[in-house]
Amino acid sequence: MFPILCALGVNAVQITIKAATNSAVSILAQDLHWSASAPLAGPVDYDGHHYYSLKDPSFVRVKNRWHVFCTVRGQNQWEIEYLTFTNWNHVAQGERHILGLSQGNYCAPTVFYFIPQKTWYLLYQYAGESQKNRSRWPVVSTNGDIGDWQHWSKPDALYGRPGEWVPNWIDFWIICDEHKAYLFFTCDNGTLWRAETPLNDFPHGWSQPVLALKGPIFEAGHIYAVKGTDHYVLMIEDIGPGGERYFKSYMTERLDGQWRPVAATWEKPFASKMNVSQPDGHWTDSISHGELFRAGVDEKMEIESAGVRVLFQGVADKDMRGKPYGVIPWRLGILTPQDPLNN
Repeated sequence: MFPILCALGVNAVQITIKAATNSAVSILAQDLHWSASAPLAGPVDYDGHHYYSLKDPSFVRVKNRWHVFCTVRGQNQWEIEYLTFTNWNHVAQGERHILGLSQGNYCAPTVFYFIPQKTWYLLYQYAGESQKNRSRWPVVSTNGDIGDWQHWSKPDALYGRPGEWVPNWIDFWIICDEHKAYLFFTCDNGTLWRAETPLNDFPHGWSQPVLALKGPIFEAGHIYAVKGTDHYVLMIEDIGPGGERYFKSYMTERLDGQWRPVAATWEKPFASKMNVSQPDGHWTDSISHGELFRAGVDEKMEIESAGVRVLFQGVADKDMRGKPYGVIPWRLGILTPQDPLNN
C-alpha cells in the first residue's frame, strides 16, 4: 500500500493506492476481479468558476510524468482540463489547467502520439462556439509538446458538420493498425460505429461510418491492441439494473472484424460494482468512462496482455440520485486486477 495525497475539490486528503498483486490476471479473462483505490482527484474551482465533476480521463506517461486530460463540467459548459504530476502519489502536488480550446462546449478527450507525423493529437467532441448548440462532432487539436498546455491548436473537424453521417454520435476513439486509422464512436442507443482513413490522409479523408456492433451497450467504447497477440479488446460502458454504470468487454482479431463478447453481462462484467472491491471505503457504485493503462503512447493504443489497470470515473448512488447528469460529482479512481483466490 502506498500513501498518497490527492485533490478532492480544493482540499487534500490522505488515501491509499494498492499495488498490483497478480500481474498474471489476463485482460481477456471472462471472470475478472478488481480492487478500487480511494478517489484520486475531483473537480476544483478556477477564478470563481464552479465545476461539478472531473470525468472522462485520457492519459499517457512521458518522461517520468503523467499527463491526464479530463472533462470538467462548469455552470455553463463542458471543458477539458489538463493535469500533470510525477506519479499517482503526487496528484495533489501536480499542475492543473483548463485548456481553453474554444468558447463552446468541448469534452471527452483521447490523447495519443501519432508517430508518422511526430505530433501529439487530442481527439474530443465539440459543439461549436454557440452556447445554444448542443450538437457534437469529432475534432482534433495538435501539439508538438504534450506538456505545453497553452499551445494546443484550435479544433479541426474530422467531418464537415455535426451528425453528418450518424446523429447523436458521442465518445470518439481513434486506433491505428499498420495501414489505416479507425474512428469508433457510440450513439447511446446500443450501437458502436466505425469509420476509417489511410494513415497518409490522417486526420482527414474519413469514410462513411458503418455499424461495428449492435447490442446491449451504451457509450464510451475504447479499443486497444493487446501487445504480443493478434487480439483487440473493446471496453464499453452499459447501464445496470439500478442505473449504475459499468463496463463490458469484447474481442476481435481485426479492427474491421466482428466483436465477440468476453465479459459482457451484468452477472459477468468487465468491471462493475459486482466484481470491484473497495478496501479503502465505499465511494462508488458506478464504474464509468475511463481508460486502460497503455503500454505506450502512440496511435496503436497497445496494452499489456495481463495486469492492466484502469483509470475510471466513479460516484456513489446516493450522490447521483435525483441529479441532472451534468451536475453529478464524478471523481477519478484506479482499478487494480486481483486474483479472486487471494482476495
